[in-house]
Amino acid sequence: MANLPRQDDNLQSSSKGNHQGLTTKQGKPRSTSSESIKAVAIYEVVKGVGALLVATALWSWHTDLERWLATATASWQKIFGHFMAPQVDSAVDIAQQASKNWLLFLLLIFAYASLRFIEAYGLWQDKTWAYWFGVLGYGIYIPIEVYYLVTTPFDWFKLAILLSNITIMLVVYHNMKRKGLI
Repeated sequence: MANLPRQDDNLQSSSKGNHQGLTTKQGKPRSTSSESIKAVAIYEVVKGVGALLVATALWSWHTDLERWLATATASWQKIFGHFMAPQVDSAVDIAQQASKNWLLFLLLIFAYASLRFIEAYGLWQDKTWAYWFGVLGYGIYIPIEVYYLVTTPFDWFKLAILLSNITIMLVVYHNMKRKGLI
């Protein structure tokens, strides 16, 4: 065991988890997450904000939702025709169910938005748990999306959702591999 360096011979101390080269000029830890992971984090924030907008609409219009949905659907069809008609019909069905149980749906929407914001924070801050949460969270939907794509009439929207989830899962997986997490 001769000639082995002592623990403090050639190692610089790392106080509070800071590593050499990973601090800013102000001495704060710098995130090591890649730009692609930050893009996924921003996407998660957008999904969370979108969910909160839906919750706000449900809260504001839950007493008169049927009339609002009829107006919105007629306006959509006037502007876009039958573009994304199955998705619009599905959204109307979900909104009608939500109007019957609006408090439960509000809680579910807020829980969903909270998960999106927590994941976004974790990815932005380069937290290991967020990588696992992201890859598992997106990966779990892929078999379901493939099933619906195969068993129902072809839909470009479903294909786009499937491809975006695969892309995001691969980005997170690649970054996990790069960081040595898998």
